[in-house]
Amino acid sequence: MHRAATIVWLRQDLRLRDNPALHAAAARGDAVIPLYIWSPEEEGAWPIGAAQRWWLHESLGELDRSLRSLGSRLTIARGPALPTLLSVAAETGARAVHWSERYEPAAVAVAARVAAGLAKAGIEVRRFNSAVLAEPATLLSGERRPYRVYSALFRALLERADPGAPLPAPTQLRRPRAWPGGVARAALGLLPAIGWYAGMARCWRPGEAGAREQFERFLDTALAGYDESRNLPSVRGTSRLSPHLHFGEISAREIWHALARGRRAPTFLGELGWREFGYHLLHHFPDTTDRPLRREFARFPWKADRAHLRAWQQGRTGLPLVDAGMRELWATGWMHNRVRMVAASFLVKNLMLPWQQGARWFWDTLVDADLASNTLNWQWVAGCGVDAAPFFRIFNPRAQAARFDPLGHYTRQWVPELSGTGTRPYPSPIVDLGQSRAAALEAFQSLKATGAEPRRKPPGASAARN
Repeated sequence: MHRAATIVWLRQDLRLRDNPALHAAAARGDAVIPLYIWSPEEEGAWPIGAAQRWWLHESLGELDRSLRSLGSRLTIARGPALPTLLSVAAETGARAVHWSERYEPAAVAVAARVAAGLAKAGIEVRRFNSAVLAEPATLLSGERRPYRVYSALFRALLERADPGAPLPAPTQLRRPRAWPGGVARAALGLLPAIGWYAGMARCWRPGEAGAREQFERFLDTALAGYDESRNLPSVRGTSRLSPHLHFGEISAREIWHALARGRRAPTFLGELGWREFGYHLLHHFPDTTDRPLRREFARFPWKADRAHLRAWQQGRTGLPLVDAGMRELWATGWMHNRVRMVAASFLVKNLMLPWQQGARWFWDTLVDADLASNTLNWQWVAGCGVDAAPFFRIFNPRAQAARFDPLGHYTRQWVPELSGTGTRPYPSPIVDLGQSRAAALEAFQSLKATGAEPRRKPPGASAARN
């Protein structure tokens, strides 16, 4: 008699520890077939960006090595997902498919098609929560409505969510009678012909082991001073776990459990809550990836200036903190969170370029590009989303640099022209901060005049400059 088999369709849960889909497959006693399907055409308008393609290439290799240590292996196949799963099931005699949920609109649609198609073929489907602390559909207000204010969502998460303890990694996975056919990782073409990703390779260690190493480093060296150091771009004061979380190399549940079990860190737990807020909003308002949640901002008089956009992308705006962040992004696939806010504010308010253009650039260049977080954060900065971040809150790059990089260590690291060591002269500012700020506020006033009232009166000038 042939051994029954279960396919574990790995998506953004590239880990062994605390992987409910994999754990359940191992527990049922079947042979386990770990499967990753490369199907960028099914990602809709947001296929994986260039920086993340490099990360995925490395992470898949690490996952395969981990599986082989258990006597298993990773099968990689090209999509689309449903015919691929049906083919693998027919080839191996698999009677069930397990997977972890994703919440991007295109991924939700794919999972619905797959579930219906597998059920029609008589194949059991089991779906698990692996990415978030609480399923977005289950965390609603007293009026059974989605939360639109972060603080209320976070209180509900603390009071009502029960992530539970993380699951252990399996110690052994039973092999199927024959492994299904697949493709080599290199055949996916994830790495570009030009090795521009060398800087990222020096900064990051993709994969589950790298995620665990980074988490332990954060607990040991940065967590105690996190409240203060997280705002200082010249020090390693942040967790740098975001790309590992996005690819599911470590679970939010494991991080939450470790912190809440004795190393409580309210500020950092709040950052996990903010991530949950992004998934909550993406689930309930899926069109916000491209459209403002506050619909009146669809009438905002954004500019179309390709030269200004290019200067921002290249870190040649003449504002050192903005340029340092954009160059750090290009070189490492990451940018410090404080600098992200400053660079984003400069794009949408001083340059008055659409937030969608910034979101697209970050999507292609960030190793931690996450559709839920990317959408939430860009709409937050642009003042067209949820929570208390109105449009008239405009970050002043010079004031922010004086406050958070007072000795200039961060800006000089990424903008060597400031120390006279660059290869070309540093440019003058492409806009005047005062004049561009005034123009942005005037545009906001014109939007109000069409009938869109702000949620509160603007604060004083000093507060508005942050």
